[in-house]
Amino acid sequence: MTFNNHFNLVGKHAFLSASKYTWINDDEEKLMARYSNFLAVERGTRLHDFARQAIELGIKLPNTKKTLNRYVNDAIGYQMTPEQPLYFSENCFGTADTISFNKNLLRIHDLKTGVTPAHMEQLMIYEALFCLEYRYSPKDIDVELRIYQLDDVQIESPDPEDILTIMDRIIFFDQTINKMKEERR
Repeated sequence: MTFNNHFNLVGKHAFLSASKYTWINDDEEKLMARYSNFLAVERGTRLHDFARQAIELGIKLPNTKKTLNRYVNDAIGYQMTPEQPLYFSENCFGTADTISFNKNLLRIHDLKTGVTPAHMEQLMIYEALFCLEYRYSPKDIDVELRIYQLDDVQIESPDPEDILTIMDRIIFFDQTINKMKEERR
């Protein structure tokens, strides 16, 4: 038998896919809720890409209290880099939505497009990754973390000791995973 070629589907996943089989147990209401969530995630991805492009091009948005507008305009105003990977190891890395480090001040901003309450821990991990990658002590720099969500901005400057604890966990967990990988060889 010769199977049909579906080149247009390579790398894609269907919403009703076999690998996410739990949908077969959904009723119509649950399916509609699940699909609405899927669309919201897709919209969030597109909004992040739009924000990245606006920031890279230096195109400010109308000055309103809308989440996206404030996020883009602040990133441009603070001369931040969008979608910057922060790397410690193959086991621990992440991409900051926007980041800058200027005059000993580290800024990390995160755009949240959903309604689920965001957690500052994500940005604290980015700070720890920055410190590990660029060899800074969180005690020696000033930090401002911001989450933009639901037309509000949460601002925090974490305790350096909390960041040191996260850095220690990253290092320890990375070593633990590497040992496990070695044992499997």
